[in-house]
Amino acid sequence: MSTTTLAVLVPLLPFLGAVAGLLLGRRAPGFVRPLAILPTLGAAVLAVLVAVRQGGGKTIDTATELTPTGSVPIDLSLYIDGFAALVAVLVGVVATCVQIYSTAYLREDPRYPSYAALVSLFTSAMLLVVYSGDLMVLLVGWEVMGICSYFLVGHYWETEAARSASLKAFLVTKLGDVPFLIGLFALATDAGSFRIPKILDTVAEGGLDHPTLIALLLLAGVAGKSAQFPLHTWLPDAMAGPTPVSALIHAATMVAAGIYFVARLLPVFAASGAALVVMAVMAAVTMVGSGLAALAQDDIKRVLAYSTIGQLGYMTGALAVGDRGAAVFHLLSHGAFKALLFLGAGVIIHAAGTNSLGVMSRMDGLAKRIPDAFWTMTIALLALAAIPPFAGFFSKEAVLVAAEHTATGHSAFAPSAAGWLVLTAGLLTALLTAAYATRLWLMAFRGRGAAAPDHGKEPLAMTGVLWLLAIPSVGFGLAAGPIADWFDDGELTPTLVTSVLGTGAAALGAMLTYALWQRASAKAALATANGIGAGSGAGAGAGAGAEVPASVAAAESAAETPEVAEVTHDHPAVPAGPAADPGKALLGPLHRHAADGFHLDAVYDRLFVRPVRAAASLVRFLDREVVDTYVRGAGTGTRLLGSLVRRAQTGNVQSYLSALLAGAVVLAIATAVLANVNAGS
Repeated sequence: MSTTTLAVLVPLLPFLGAVAGLLLGRRAPGFVRPLAILPTLGAAVLAVLVAVRQGGGKTIDTATELTPTGSVPIDLSLYIDGFAALVAVLVGVVATCVQIYSTAYLREDPRYPSYAALVSLFTSAMLLVVYSGDLMVLLVGWEVMGICSYFLVGHYWETEAARSASLKAFLVTKLGDVPFLIGLFALATDAGSFRIPKILDTVAEGGLDHPTLIALLLLAGVAGKSAQFPLHTWLPDAMAGPTPVSALIHAATMVAAGIYFVARLLPVFAASGAALVVMAVMAAVTMVGSGLAALAQDDIKRVLAYSTIGQLGYMTGALAVGDRGAAVFHLLSHGAFKALLFLGAGVIIHAAGTNSLGVMSRMDGLAKRIPDAFWTMTIALLALAAIPPFAGFFSKEAVLVAAEHTATGHSAFAPSAAGWLVLTAGLLTALLTAAYATRLWLMAFRGRGAAAPDHGKEPLAMTGVLWLLAIPSVGFGLAAGPIADWFDDGELTPTLVTSVLGTGAAALGAMLTYALWQRASAKAALATANGIGAGSGAGAGAGAGAEVPASVAAAESAAETPEVAEVTHDHPAVPAGPAADPGKALLGPLHRHAADGFHLDAVYDRLFVRPVRAAASLVRFLDREVVDTYVRGAGTGTRLLGSLVRRAQTGNVQSYLSALLAGAVVLAIATAVLANVNAGS
């Protein structure tokens, strides 16, 4: 079988699995799980075969015209280079892991058949984006992912949070997709084709008439899809969906699509220095802001969501300094350990009965109850914190090296200001990343208080997937040398300067967080002891009247989410008390603002939502009170005229003849008068 045929089957198999799952989900429930796993697994295997055959060598470029348009044609085409081949492997592997994991995680969910079919469709759409050589066909996959995310994030549609989150994700990404679509049309108009090879040839020849405008329009869509500032606000709220969905969206599909798109068309963006500077600013603000926000979150999934935004900022920064090899290398590395983090978080939620780190910090022995999740999460957090020799260290260092080269003038691809901006923000984010990774690990696995409930060993479908993803989280960084041949033959290995700076920043963040956690734990233990003493001395009423900390209230609300209620066993109540949270000491007065995402939702509400609603109210008023008044007036006038004419219809023949005679006389007189007037003139 030819490589082209294998590549066509890669997105086709999950699509067929999705269609079959939707058709047979209720009629033949026994086929749901095989239809969810086998097509996706088959696509992953075929993606590996395509990657092996492509081998980082000559690009596979084939096309057939889909339909004549009269101007710019639309083609069904494949464009598979080293980037596409490896990203498709990542998508297939992570999607397969998510499907296997979901069979256990959502085993009691009555909507599992539709969920599994949507995950397969999501996977197919992303693979279409990865392999497509035509921008309009790519746009189809791009938009199908948006629809699938709407349904998957809103899986628990009975709750207001899930409905709002799914609608917000859809609308915010569509807000970016509108200029993105305009940019695609402008790009195709200048290049005379939607095909990527022809567009790149046009850029190389200097044939773009409006490079800055096109780049900025496309960047708006990328910011929405890949959750970059200022269109990142949908991603933390998307945690209302099931945890495996988060692993799929955050690791290998939707948020990776924007980064991959820019890497695919990087020469288009490089044609405008202004666009690269804008991209660098966007990356820097995203990295630092998301790192600060992650330190203040109580929900373990929201911590990982802001972490995803920050790591995507690293990738955007690498693209801003012109190194798409470093960007895609970090995309691949991040896809492995972030999928592991989310799926591991699902096991923690399954065992602890809550999303809240504050509640987990008051549980003792949670790590012993779930040893598989403990060890694999530790590996993934070390990779996230970029501690050598884990995968995240090598891929993050590749980004910092690229930024250093641009900043010091060794690369003329982008302005040096962009390099300094990305390098400075990247080092600060390395400190913040290690800090919130350490905080998550300490609060989840080193809690002190009531014994964590023991529900036995977690299902093999969940723990086995964790160990599978732990392998690339540990060893993928060692492929930094060989994998460079798959990209642009650029160096992906760390340098001494960036290694010392990056690792030093990470170590500083981890040690500072650990020291503050010890102090916070001592204070929490003292406060709990004083509370118990006061309660025993003053009676139970004193304890009942005590104020509940905000972290406890957040924990209680998190523990009542539909996902927790669905996938967990009965859990004993965790005693209320202060949480040992080092994030509050690290952030100080910023903590309150960071916990609320620096109030960007409130800002957008005042700047955009309220004016749009006010305009809609005005339009509704004008429609009802003005336009409808004229419409009703026209109808009323017609009815009045009809009533007058109806009175003349008496049924008396003599009246009709008299009126006819009178009319004839009037016409005769009028004719005579007009004749005399004309004769006189």
